[in-house]
Amino acid sequence: MKHKRKQFSGKQFVIKTATVGLLLNMLLSPSIPAALAEAAKTPATTDSGKTPTTKAVTGTVSKIPSVDSLGLNVRSAVLMEPTTGEILMSLNADVPLPPASMTKMMTEYLVADAVKNGQLSWDQKVVVQENASKQVGSRIFLAQGDEHTVEELYIAMAVGSANDATVALAELVSGSEQQFVELMNQTAQKMGMKTAYFINSTGLSRADMPAKFRPESDRETVMSAMDAAILARYIVTDHPDFNKFTTIQSYKFRERDKKPIINYNWMLESNKDIANFKAYAYPGLDGLKTGHTASAGNCFTGTAVRDGMRLISVVMGANTEAHRFTETKKVLDYGFNNFEIKQVVAPKSVIQGTETVPVVKGKNKEVPVVTDQGVTFIVPKGTTAPKIESTVQTNDPATLVAPIATSSKVGKVTYTYKVDGMDLVQQKTVNLITAEEAEKAGWFKLFLRAIGEFFGDLFSGVKNLF
Repeated sequence: MKHKRKQFSGKQFVIKTATVGLLLNMLLSPSIPAALAEAAKTPATTDSGKTPTTKAVTGTVSKIPSVDSLGLNVRSAVLMEPTTGEILMSLNADVPLPPASMTKMMTEYLVADAVKNGQLSWDQKVVVQENASKQVGSRIFLAQGDEHTVEELYIAMAVGSANDATVALAELVSGSEQQFVELMNQTAQKMGMKTAYFINSTGLSRADMPAKFRPESDRETVMSAMDAAILARYIVTDHPDFNKFTTIQSYKFRERDKKPIINYNWMLESNKDIANFKAYAYPGLDGLKTGHTASAGNCFTGTAVRDGMRLISVVMGANTEAHRFTETKKVLDYGFNNFEIKQVVAPKSVIQGTETVPVVKGKNKEVPVVTDQGVTFIVPKGTTAPKIESTVQTNDPATLVAPIATSSKVGKVTYTYKVDGMDLVQQKTVNLITAEEAEKAGWFKLFLRAIGEFFGDLFSGVKNLF
């Protein structure tokens, strides 16, 4: 097969020949050849949006048991790691169900938020109104006109699940319970809770609310196990001091009270020395909220920490009070026994195949790049080298013009990890940044570089003549 030679017009040839003569005269300067040699060392540039993919070597990976092997006796369940938001186990987790007093987690979150932003203070006095005084179910028997601090009522809500204390706080925040319910539903939407719908601040069925204060709609409060886990994640993340209240084992609300409020959470680690609860006490468990109604059955959102890893579990619809805790133990054990948090990519890592990016008008034609932060994933325990895929996308080279400061963003890297045998797929994107400053070249160096590039094009064209 004959190769076609590039053809030059007569005019083009004359222009090129004249230019060669001019440049040959310039080359008589002894400094020019060395500069041209430097300029000719032009590396191949990276196209905008280049997406090379690399895979880490796969090491030892432990097998994760199936959810069915747990034999859970609940209507739904879910297990979440809150720092990543990854779901490690789920059973009917997206089915909306009555959450009972787990509803109070939203009230707890919003009241804590109001204190955090200065709207309320813990020592602020609260005057009990009619709605709160008429609550039924779990309560501390508040009378209309009673005065208690926000903190006292909050403890009664978080520890004793007191419906009257909960309504008193809701009315303090928003003026009325139904206005507070609007805030609850708006917040649920912002949090990404897909099924949650609240009709009150307590989790009581509509029929159990004081008739005067029931909403007009005949809807009921519902929330999936997944939504409960999302809500719990916001609590432990935005209010990390939550356990200041949730770990209180008992609390005497009034001096005249004959008995203190007892925490409904039997699984508190601190219960290990209490005869009635020690069989349920769970290492590292410090919250969050129980719930029970006839329609909801027995529910529990729990959270525990071991070896620096916190997990959030939710079980809904257990058939007895005790079973909501035994089933929670199964869920949490599944997480702690089979998973761990591992840093799979260190900060300031160099990406194979994208060690540098080209720089326009730079003193050097490339600048080294690294990731701006590390990447942490949940991996099966015993995994020595998880199989991580990375996709790199660099900025348009035309936009990378010197000078460029150190740590400037020049692209991004997306890491993906899938646990073998599970649907769990984790993904995180970090920035690709410059590892050092890209200084701008002087005009003379840029001029010489342009000459070198010109000669490269010229000689390539001449070579194509033959």
